[in-house]
Amino acid sequence: MQFTVKLEESDEGGYTAQCLELPAAISEGDTKEEVIENIKEAIQLVLEVSQEQARAYTEVFKVEVAIA
Repeated sequence: MQFTVKLEESDEGGYTAQCLELPAAISEGDTKEEVIENIKEAIQLVLEVSQEQARAYTEVFKVEVAIA
């Protein structure tokens, strides 16, 4: 899967990253390389938690959406 990640330089130094498709996935790093690795981990964690939460619901459906 591919995700869109926004990188910004922090005022304190280093970088912050946020996944635009999963706003809860946010991370920091001292270098661009580090923040990219950290945001990958954050995305994985958000997806894992989302799957665990979905299992708790009685009715869950998957839908497909086409992007123009």
